[in-house]
Amino acid sequence: MTTSQEELLPATRRALLHRLAVAQSEGRAPSMVAAVVRDGRAVWHGARTSVDGQVPDENVQYRIGSITKTFTAVLVLRLRDEGLLDLGDRLEKHLPGTSAGEATIAELLAHTSGLAAESPAPWWERSPGSLRPGLADVLGEQPFLHPAGRRFHYSNPGYTLLGALVERLRGAPWEDVLRREVLQPLGLDRTSARPSSSHAGGWAVHPWADVLLPEPAEDLGRMAPAGQLWSTTGDLARFAVFLAQGDERVLSAETVREMRAPAAPAEAADVANGVTYGLGLQIQHGDGRLLVGHSGSLPGFLANLTLSVEDDVAAVVLANCTSGPLLATVGADLVRIVAEAEPRIPEPWRPLPEVDPSVLELAGQWYWGTYAFGLRLTGGGGVSLEPLSGKGRGARFRANGDGTWTGLEGYYAGELLRPVRRADGSLSHLDLGSFVFTRQPYDETVEVPGGVDPEGWRGIG
Repeated sequence: MTTSQEELLPATRRALLHRLAVAQSEGRAPSMVAAVVRDGRAVWHGARTSVDGQVPDENVQYRIGSITKTFTAVLVLRLRDEGLLDLGDRLEKHLPGTSAGEATIAELLAHTSGLAAESPAPWWERSPGSLRPGLADVLGEQPFLHPAGRRFHYSNPGYTLLGALVERLRGAPWEDVLRREVLQPLGLDRTSARPSSSHAGGWAVHPWADVLLPEPAEDLGRMAPAGQLWSTTGDLARFAVFLAQGDERVLSAETVREMRAPAAPAEAADVANGVTYGLGLQIQHGDGRLLVGHSGSLPGFLANLTLSVEDDVAAVVLANCTSGPLLATVGADLVRIVAEAEPRIPEPWRPLPEVDPSVLELAGQWYWGTYAFGLRLTGGGGVSLEPLSGKGRGARFRANGDGTWTGLEGYYAGELLRPVRRADGSLSHLDLGSFVFTRQPYDETVEVPGGVDPEGWRGIG
């Protein structure tokens, strides 16, 4: 008998509602909405509000702040996948005339360009974008604070430049390109650059009293690609599915996997906290779980999208207050609640439909010097090489179609795995980036670099 995971168990749903209710109450948020995604669709929506009879649902818009950056990153990677740019290109090649042209596109995506975190005064989030009509107004007189590529330093102007890059290469406004290339294909009909009915109002909550102050909702103008968007839990739930699986109409699964990979050097505090940044996505490791996504904030609003690919669970949390609840913590807790209460049920094991005998011959135990490894065939024609001790350098490899494989991760990422055969066609050894793997430790029948002592293995009397 199979078990359906389409609906969450009542106890799980209550635990989710309890966590949301505690966050809204203790964080003193005028309203808070959330969604949980599993198996590629939303399986729970929750809401708490301070206004009786006006409970927001999954279609009510909230401003999502810097989650906008992830959408902008998707547009840039589409340009890369189409061959219109390379991530190693300097900005000047495609967007000449800025004072930040020496930064590469990859550095801008990963916040490692060295650019300042904010634009020059006045505070851009609470002032009209018309005050910064050009990129020079966004960058200021001294745009760089750090050497490029040396450290992670979050930069809103950096994503403004990426939005301008999209506009230059597409010949259309960022907002129009986003709608045509991402929002419409993914069915995100309630995500927009400006609010539409119904939407939440943004509030500031007094830190020492239970009173409110309305926050302005400014159009960010040039800086829109860094934080302009409004969205809903329903739309962001669908966007979370895309970030986990990809969608060939927008980005392939391989490219969204690239977005989720660390791309920024971590400082000591980041290492301690288990946080880093990918290409338009925040990455955090904690409590044995790898989480990717993004948080956002603008005056009057907080937002978070958190995804655990391994657990196949994502959470979206939105609130209409300037500060108070820690939505990244809430999102991580919602993911944890579902992942622990209802662990992912794996697909049934099935044998491979076919296997090449010359590939099957590679399976089994191999030695790099005296280190023991096991090579296993995986789906899609790939292989994995793992240390039998459970510790050490292991990796998955994808087939290249010519009898070789390329490493996908860790120490062996990008390295070539090549079977070496003798003149009679028999298998001699494996060559992995010049390392020789043999069937026996220092096999004397194989040309091991440095040679093998002719007296062989011995004891000491």
